[in-house]
Amino acid sequence: MSAIAARDLRLAVGGRAILDGVSLELRPGEVLCVIGANGAGKSTLLGLLSGARRPDAGMLTGPVADARAPAAMARVRAVLPQSVELGFAFNAFELVRLGAEAGGARAEAVASLCHDALAEVGLDGFAGRNVAAMSGGEAQRVHLARALAQVRAMPGPHRFLLLDEPTASLDLKHQILTLDIARRLARKGVGVLAILHDLNLACLAADRILALAGGRVVAQGRPEEVVTDGVVEATYGLRLPVGRVPATAPFLLPQIAKE
Repeated sequence: MSAIAARDLRLAVGGRAILDGVSLELRPGEVLCVIGANGAGKSTLLGLLSGARRPDAGMLTGPVADARAPAAMARVRAVLPQSVELGFAFNAFELVRLGAEAGGARAEAVASLCHDALAEVGLDGFAGRNVAAMSGGEAQRVHLARALAQVRAMPGPHRFLLLDEPTASLDLKHQILTLDIARRLARKGVGVLAILHDLNLACLAADRILALAGGRVVAQGRPEEVVTDGVVEATYGLRLPVGRVPATAPFLLPQIAKE
């Protein structure tokens, strides 16, 4: 099965390099977490990998690049952006249905896909509710359900889910639920990329972590290889010792950070 592969990606805006020489692979059946400070280029990278933007230089290969047309892209990758402004008063079912239909769901399968996706994110019974009237966390979970329905509707072997700060508006329970969903999808062969600010959650969810700083890759590899004192300082400009309990699971305590 094909990966989404990037080689030496570069993108500049107003003469400033947002990404410079970034290479990575997002492989089927894994969770790749992208970390970095604000302005590191994380969301821009996701936009390039999703096909929403084009790089100034470098190469993208894999199912998204091969798809080319937006409708074809929607059948190999689903995207959950940081925020979504709705132009219409969608209820939860209608919004999730957009994802199922974009993924290629057969008409007779749409309703079950939508209800199952809402139940999976803890919103069983919310199908008829106006998304604009929901709390921020509830609305975020509806958008996650939309992406889930899209992924599950995809007809072919290539399926990817790209998440931009999917836990930002969620309480602890639903943060863990969201990452558990990502892990379950990966076990079914979906390639999942998640931009996360919480390094502890990234270590919990990721098969591999990619750290960005100033548009460049600082490190990439398994969590225990990337979340180290040196990489954290190079990525965030912060001296924050990394603990390990158990031995293979890095964690950080913000209370002991030093400038």
